[in-house]
Amino acid sequence: MKRNYKVIVIVAALSAVLWSFMPSKKAEDGDKDKMLLELLSFVLEKGHYAPVEINDDFSKKAYAAYIESIDPTKRYFTQSDINEFQKYETLIDNMIKDKDLSFFDLTYNRLMKRMEESKKIYTNLLAQPFNFNVDETLNVDYEKLPYATNEADLKNRWTKILKLTLLSTITDKEKLEEEKKSKDATYAVTPFEKLEQEARKSTKSNLDNNYSFIAELTREDWFSMYLNAIVMQYDPHTFYFSPEDKDKFDVSMSGKFEGIGARLSKKNDAVEIVELISGGPAWRGKQLEAGDVILKVAQGNDEPVDISGMRLDDVIKKIKGPKGTVVKLTVKKVDGTIKVITITRDEVETEETFAKSAVVEKDGKKFGIIYLPKFYISFENKQKRDAYKDVALEIERLKEAKVEGIIMDLRDNGGGSLETVVKMTGLFIEKGPVVQVKAAGRKAEVLPDNDPQVQWTGPLVVMVNNYSASASEIFAAAIQDYKRGIVIGSKQTYGKGTVQNVFDLNQFVRTSKFGDLGALKATTQKFYRINGGSTQLEGVKSDIVVPDRFAFIETGEKDEKNAMAWDKIDPAQYSVVTSGFETQIAKSKSRIASNEQFKLIEENAKWINDRKEDNIVHLKYDAYKKEIADLDKETKKFKAIQEYKNNLVFNSLPYEQELFKTDDLLKQKRERWHEDLVKDVYVDESLNVLNDLTIKDLKVIVKNNKKKKTKEITAVK
Repeated sequence: MKRNYKVIVIVAALSAVLWSFMPSKKAEDGDKDKMLLELLSFVLEKGHYAPVEINDDFSKKAYAAYIESIDPTKRYFTQSDINEFQKYETLIDNMIKDKDLSFFDLTYNRLMKRMEESKKIYTNLLAQPFNFNVDETLNVDYEKLPYATNEADLKNRWTKILKLTLLSTITDKEKLEEEKKSKDATYAVTPFEKLEQEARKSTKSNLDNNYSFIAELTREDWFSMYLNAIVMQYDPHTFYFSPEDKDKFDVSMSGKFEGIGARLSKKNDAVEIVELISGGPAWRGKQLEAGDVILKVAQGNDEPVDISGMRLDDVIKKIKGPKGTVVKLTVKKVDGTIKVITITRDEVETEETFAKSAVVEKDGKKFGIIYLPKFYISFENKQKRDAYKDVALEIERLKEAKVEGIIMDLRDNGGGSLETVVKMTGLFIEKGPVVQVKAAGRKAEVLPDNDPQVQWTGPLVVMVNNYSASASEIFAAAIQDYKRGIVIGSKQTYGKGTVQNVFDLNQFVRTSKFGDLGALKATTQKFYRINGGSTQLEGVKSDIVVPDRFAFIETGEKDEKNAMAWDKIDPAQYSVVTSGFETQIAKSKSRIASNEQFKLIEENAKWINDRKEDNIVHLKYDAYKKEIADLDKETKKFKAIQEYKNNLVFNSLPYEQELFKTDDLLKQKRERWHEDLVKDVYVDESLNVLNDLTIKDLKVIVKNNKKKKTKEITAVK
């Protein structure tokens, strides 16, 4: 990503200002929080694309966002608590300037007290059978619910919430009992009283586990929520990362981390292995397995540390570590034996993050599909694996497989690296502008692909949906503006037309007394299509709109609070590469209009829209059962949506099939993906569109059809 030098200059100036009054003595409790308040507000004031005035109106919005974030279902605070809090509603702006933590301290301490009280409430309630013969209801639209008036009212709310949970569990259990009876006439159906008892036990266990997780949150974690209620008033994508969250963000962007390659979960007081990441050191060692419980952790030859009762994040910190170092885990195996397992840490790639491809035949033609979950990159080491190099390599492999068209599946792709998407667009076009980026008060800068070489010159379809955002929208917009391919999917994409920079806050201070300060992701630029239009709010409108079950659900940027406005700038200079795809688009629209599966999906979308305001649930057993039965009856015809199959056969490329011989987990993951593709009517229609496109019809202007340089497309293994 090209740097915003204006922001960097401001940041450098900010560092000088802050350094002038850094304390020399040991930081007292709360000093770090005060520093974060001052640091974040200053950086945002000077570096955000569209700084907002911190005033009483700002305070009200931050107050509402914060209270909602810490008690979203209104099951902790009472109205008397809210009355006490509300006197601070217009004072947060002053408290930021004065570095006053009294409001946060009040709400934090009260929340801890109320959560402890609520644990006693649900424990006592679940100790006795519930009466499901009372004719009462619960409004599950918690946003519109008033706060409980007093403790008795709060207990009544908990009773209703638990009743709903129990009714759901009991009716699920009853269905299982009915199935067993239908298969075996001699089976004795478990009575209601026993099912109710089992439901209370499982609900209690689930709540205890949830509260155990919450109990692991530190004051610092809750303060991060307070900070984000403040910074997100600038726009939905400005966000404060605590040190732990920053690490997770880095991993999500790069798809890599250094450790043993295992996913862990906290169950009661035990830390359990949930999954071994394919290719990681734990997976290669073949000693750990899912279900093993970690008891102790030792660094190299140091004494092992008992981790019982330790926070999951702290356990993960002890297990992760630099490549080449050794960690020893004392584990209780699934069979009950205790073993000490030595593992040398290594770089681990989270395979689900990366691009993958498959081939399929339709009507005698072979096509390829590339699924890209995000535009990933390692910012620290550009030589490592990134989305651009991986997609380039997959294209080469698909060309070797003699495919006649390619689908780029960007559904649910939330974006990623701007630099990566610019280079990736260049795989499909000759050199030219890809996107325009504009910082506040400056002229727009055109980010071009300068390489005239084209990796793929054949038919191209780009699949998108409501959740295709940011970098996905840049790619889809460029392909659409150049008339290089056809965009198919939801009515529009997410609508995120802003660029964020991540600032390590530690660079602004000269002392380590505060510990790690985390990072701030702040909106510093906006991007625009090469035709001059912004994707902000409006997104990219698909050339071919396919019915979407969630078409009427609020999912995009336009439905976000504090979203930045849409605008337009002058277009960049570019030339389209085809005459357009009117014929193919018309054929697809005709097919979609007559397709029974798409008709059913559209009907289902309207049905979902009609029901979205229906938030009242009956808590009387008979009424609840009837409600569920009526709902099942209504939705029965929509089950065909899940049962659809396109009867196509999807296969992995030869290099992956070779890997399957030694990597059964990878094989299973690919088989599941291929099964999903078989059930995907959207992929089916995208293949129909590819089938309509021919090289002759495409008329792509290409002067140099050589592949990209080898060093550019070689994936790092």
